[in-house]
Amino acid sequence: MSGLGFPLRREASLLTLTSDVVKSSAIEGQRFEPGEVRSSIARRLGWESDLRASVNKQADGIVEMMLDATREFSAPLDRDRLFAWHASMFPGGYGGLRPIRVGAWRTVDSGPMQVVSGPAGRETVHFEAPGAEIVEREMEAFLFWFEHGSKIDLVLKAGIAQLWFLTVHPFEDGNGRIARALSDMALARADGMPERYYSLSSQIEAERKEYYDQLERTQRGGLDITGWLEWFLGCLGRAIAAAETSLSRVLYKARLWERINENPVNARQRLVINRMLEDDFTGFMNTSKYAAMAKCSRDSALRDIQSLQSRGILMQNPAGGRSTSYRLPEKVA
Repeated sequence: MSGLGFPLRREASLLTLTSDVVKSSAIEGQRFEPGEVRSSIARRLGWESDLRASVNKQADGIVEMMLDATREFSAPLDRDRLFAWHASMFPGGYGGLRPIRVGAWRTVDSGPMQVVSGPAGRETVHFEAPGAEIVEREMEAFLFWFEHGSKIDLVLKAGIAQLWFLTVHPFEDGNGRIARALSDMALARADGMPERYYSLSSQIEAERKEYYDQLERTQRGGLDITGWLEWFLGCLGRAIAAAETSLSRVLYKARLWERINENPVNARQRLVINRMLEDDFTGFMNTSKYAAMAKCSRDSALRDIQSLQSRGILMQNPAGGRSTSYRLPEKVA
């Protein structure tokens, strides 16, 4: 990444941060539109070319937390900073449909903090956090350890911090996302840089069942956390390996547009190519789909497609006739 220019590094970092926020929230069952998250990140980092109209306040709050954790990774972590993260995540004071205590540790009034599954009346309790009366003492110990304690390798600290925070479960809601932000903060310290080019949360989301199984197994056991750390390090390794795929996609898009801009395309063609380059685009392009996307006639769509095909920007698939379809080239020379 250090060998690339700023625009490509920015795009790669934006892609990774967007994935981090979207996938970390998805682990908890909360879905955000990637475009909203991307817009929020770009706006906060002053990348105006990426601004979009839609704003989701809760997504914006989680973005604020993630950027603070990773871009300000060297700033001390204390109780007030955690409280500010928590408050930014719940701007309306609600966790789902119920009001929650925001920007403060959970209290005895909130009842036992349990991780459960199953139908009402036949729930299975997978984990019960320590009582609220000892949360403040436990978090003081955690915060001291995170900043001043053991000189343990920072990558190991990232894994331990996530497990420890989740076990204390100090807030009424949002503990998982904050725990993963703490891992990212420790990893940013280990990397010595604020830019993110791999997404641990994306890999955890892909392995969500094993993630919860490992947590339950460790939290139900004794003080030996070797199994959890082995899994965490393996997951981190797989996240870094997966980054190769996503970053190669960034390079592909950049090289394709360099080639296209040697002889610029019209506005309709630019819109359709951008849509085909989006991660959620499925299938191939055909004349009717092009006309619908570009809001033009089928004749105009066919002329646009033939023009792109003649330049090698669109490739025709083997099937012809009514099944004629097109794809982008696999490689860009």
